[in-house]
Amino acid sequence: MLELKAEPLTPEAFAPFGEVIDARASAWFPINAGRTRRHHDLARVETLGEGARTLISLFVSQPVSIPLELDFLERHPLGSQAFMPLHEEKFLVVVAPPGETIDPGEVRAFVTDGRQGVNYRAGTWHAIQSVLEREGEFLVVDRGGEENNCDEHPLALRVTL
Repeated sequence: MLELKAEPLTPEAFAPFGEVIDARASAWFPINAGRTRRHHDLARVETLGEGARTLISLFVSQPVSIPLELDFLERHPLGSQAFMPLHEEKFLVVVAPPGETIDPGEVRAFVTDGRQGVNYRAGTWHAIQSVLEREGEFLVVDRGGEENNCDEHPLALRVTL
């Protein structure tokens, strides 16, 4: 079984897998007569393939137990998938680079601080939604369409904090 210790989520460490979505670390400009700060273009939304469309959804996830034991990672080869917590929910992020197989030596685990979201690039292997401490509500932006956009790869792993 692959053993991982989750590290703090930073834009630099997560860059091979996608973008960290965090208004605290981004530039902004005023809109709406100066009453709103727009943190613009924080993640690249990818919708690949014929008939693809962008979906905006809400996920409500139950908390996981630590250590988190998983037996697979999944990927979405035809589109990115972004998760943004709505109520400062901390969550675990387990990822591996895109490819047909997963090299256990390249699997990484991160823990968010509750105000960070992530955008997985198309094809990035990742774990299921893994919210910590309490039920979590997330805004999710991903790809819809007719083609299959979810692959699973078996991999036994355990994540600790």
